[in-house]
Amino acid sequence: MFGGDASQNWLIMKSAGSVIGLFQGMFEKNMLTFNPGWDGNAQALDNYIDVRELQRRLKEQGVELASEADENTAGPASFVAIDPDGNPILVDQHV
Repeated sequence: MFGGDASQNWLIMKSAGSVIGLFQGMFEKNMLTFNPGWDGNAQALDNYIDVRELQRRLKEQGVELASEADENTAGPASFVAIDPDGNPILVDQHV
């Protein structure tokens, strides 16, 4: 166990370079999550591509987003894309 709280029905599990989040009853479907600004140990990185820049690049390539980060803000933000099977892909920046 790397993080989380089993009494709240969520855990983050880690083995070597693999991380999986288990969130019982919180999301409708399986979800991939990416966290720009964090390393594999949830420590802030000095250099990373901001979530709003990632969002802009995807939109330029025609990717439709289910939700978007406010491009007029800085710091924590997120957006969601949907994969071809209908599963959400969350890009969630915490820093």
